[in-house]
Amino acid sequence: MLLSDHWRIQQYEVGEKPPLTIADADLDDRFWISASVPGDVHSTLIERKLIDHPYYGHNDIHSRWVEQKEWWYRTRFQMDADPTKQERWELIFEGLDTHATVYVNGLEMGTAGNMHRTYVYDVSRVIHQGQNTIAVRFDPLYLHHRDKALMQWSSYTKERPWIRKAAMNYGWDWGPRIVTVGIWGKVRLERHAQAKFEGVYAYTKHCDEQQANINVELEARKYRGCGHLTYRACLLDADQQVVAQAEGELQGGKAGFSLQVSQPQLWWTHDLGKPYLYQLETVLLADGVEVDRREQRIGIRTVELVLEDEQGEPAFAFHINGVKLFAKGSNWIPVDNLIGAAPDSRYKHLIMLGVEANMNMLRIWAGGIYEKDVFYDLCDELGLLVWQDFAFANALFPDYNADFVENVRQEAICNIQRLRNHASLALWCGNNEIDWLYDMKSSSGEITTPFYGETIYHEILPELLEQLDPARPYWPSSPYGGNDANDPNHGDRHNWQVWHGSVYPRKFGEVPLLDYSVEGVTFKNYKKDFTLFSSEFGMHASATKYTLERNIPEDQFYWGSVEMAYRNKDTNHQKGILLMEGFTGVPQDLDEYIQFSMLTQAEGLKYGIEHYRRNKMRTSGSLIWQHGDSWPGTSWSLIDYELLPKASYYYARKFYHPLLLSLNHEPDELLEVWVINDQLTSLSGQVIMEVFDMQGHSIHRMELHTEVEANGAVKLGEWDEKQVLQGLPPEQAVLKLSAPAWDCPDNVYYLRDAKDVQLSPSIIRASYNEETGQLLVQATEAVARMVQISIPQGNVRMSDNYFDLLAGEQRTVDIRQADGEALDYQHIIVAALNAEEVVATVTR
Repeated sequence: MLLSDHWRIQQYEVGEKPPLTIADADLDDRFWISASVPGDVHSTLIERKLIDHPYYGHNDIHSRWVEQKEWWYRTRFQMDADPTKQERWELIFEGLDTHATVYVNGLEMGTAGNMHRTYVYDVSRVIHQGQNTIAVRFDPLYLHHRDKALMQWSSYTKERPWIRKAAMNYGWDWGPRIVTVGIWGKVRLERHAQAKFEGVYAYTKHCDEQQANINVELEARKYRGCGHLTYRACLLDADQQVVAQAEGELQGGKAGFSLQVSQPQLWWTHDLGKPYLYQLETVLLADGVEVDRREQRIGIRTVELVLEDEQGEPAFAFHINGVKLFAKGSNWIPVDNLIGAAPDSRYKHLIMLGVEANMNMLRIWAGGIYEKDVFYDLCDELGLLVWQDFAFANALFPDYNADFVENVRQEAICNIQRLRNHASLALWCGNNEIDWLYDMKSSSGEITTPFYGETIYHEILPELLEQLDPARPYWPSSPYGGNDANDPNHGDRHNWQVWHGSVYPRKFGEVPLLDYSVEGVTFKNYKKDFTLFSSEFGMHASATKYTLERNIPEDQFYWGSVEMAYRNKDTNHQKGILLMEGFTGVPQDLDEYIQFSMLTQAEGLKYGIEHYRRNKMRTSGSLIWQHGDSWPGTSWSLIDYELLPKASYYYARKFYHPLLLSLNHEPDELLEVWVINDQLTSLSGQVIMEVFDMQGHSIHRMELHTEVEANGAVKLGEWDEKQVLQGLPPEQAVLKLSAPAWDCPDNVYYLRDAKDVQLSPSIIRASYNEETGQLLVQATEAVARMVQISIPQGNVRMSDNYFDLLAGEQRTVDIRQADGEALDYQHIIVAALNAEEVVATVTR
């Protein structure tokens, strides 16, 4: 029974009324505030228009009072009959945020103290026929940390290490402080008789095209008077045909068996094959009578984290079904600051955008949550691997406290058991940046205490995983490995030389250095990075103008305003200016800021990721920081809060394409042409390198015969810049790589930084066909640099945007509103860096 209706909330001062008075079943709560569950207090107050939306202007500060109050939730439900002695009724909360006390019919059932856990309460002797009442009290969090010792290090706020909730609720360098409270997960009432499953764990022991062995482990709990327990299991394919089955007895509440599958359909990431899913049905019987059932989808696949290559050299590579994978993806933060109220549709949109950008991996960052089930279900279906951090980010944690450690232990058990059957789950990781930053902050003298929290990542979590999920790899921290946890020669790496100006190389014990200069933060530093796996890197770009305009007061909507600065939560805003200064020049107004920051981010990521992919024999993955936004701000995201992709997202569709044509070049140096093939078949054909002037005239053209092996990278050759340009000044050159016979995008390059390129004025024409939903864009007179299509509407999908057109070229762009709303096609605006904006004409 799902308990999602008739919830109400009310606030009190701490100690204002006795808890049992408010929890009383007969309390008249008619005048309380109607609320949605799952949800949170802030979202309820917004919906009821009791507070202004905290994302607009500085309104988040106006709502800080919410975290200081005691909040109560109440609802009622009906029972048709009293429970029998043979029945167990369990009240299950999938998410309580955070310190809560649960009452049923006026009786206290227990407490909760962890946003990341599911809580189960046996209410068999408390509920009865007729109307029943649930009440939940949420304490203000200061009650639970004010008497605790503060850690020397906890990024953004010292209060959070003792509180097991999403760290980003306290504010991060991309989002505001909004300390949520409420029932953020589903609530349900379950009935069991005699026994129930406690766990069903299935994993692939071995698989190839001929045979797969699936190990299944069962665990059940018996109740008083339970009969003899047996099980029955079957594995069904996508056509609901049984491909394997087993039955047997449970001894001591446990059983294990193997399912043999002939000619299995393997689960692959979507770029390598089909993410095929089977259904495992497991039935628990007591004296031959069914008492419980589990149905879950599983994928037959193996995933390994390989740390040493065939030559015995260090590696950090994921192998799926024995095939080495170049991981292409991004880092996932919560989809909204108001996590509980975020709809499933938001997850679907963001994950589909990842698939359409040719990503094959998403990393769940440690400062958010263990994501909702919908996230992993979609990744299973769509063929995306998941790197899962445990929820420990950028702080010391009190692992010396027995109660805290037990809370963490139960959190880990809960989430390991919940997630371990997902085919998409590739890796467990102990924390985000804690091992790395502990060494740096200790070396600088900022931390003088022991490494509090170390036993969690290096003892408790690996021990639990060995018991509960031994088939999946574990990595203690990210980054981790080598002489400095961010060593490019061992483990994974976070490249924050670009943007943050971190100075490398560095070794353990050395005082960390920062270089806030154009040279120190430039994305050109990516080419110095020969990491084994880049799991975090990126740079800021503005949100779209539509998104900013919706959330900034009109009188503050200009470059340099206080409100514009408030959108940027990073430290030292000068970093973004320095990055643009070195590439585009410093913006002078809001439109230039939006254009320059987007172009810098897009070209910078292209520069770095193409470098990583050209070196795929050594580097095995790149995960961009970050995928989306949790509020409408300026950040590292590829997709802004209104689900509008930035320029970098459309670039990602090309630089993450399984077949990449790439130019490696620096001013006045040789031009190298590469082909990178992540597909599992070899290719043969012609690659065309052609140079144009700004008016679209072909200056030089070369056809290069190409042979590239499966899952390989090859350099086709190198040429002198002057030879290729044939006397054309490099500031006036456009170079295009193409392979017309292959399924891969063209790749366009400029041979100098954007600020030095001599663009000529271009003219844009655009027309939208109402019947086909297509926009035709044409450029004349000169190349149109970064053609941008804008529509004053959220969640708009385009087949392409932020592209370049040579003079005389045209492009057809499919456009739709992803929520199914009517597209505001009367207000389509098209512009380019060197072309005035035009309103698209409408045709039928």
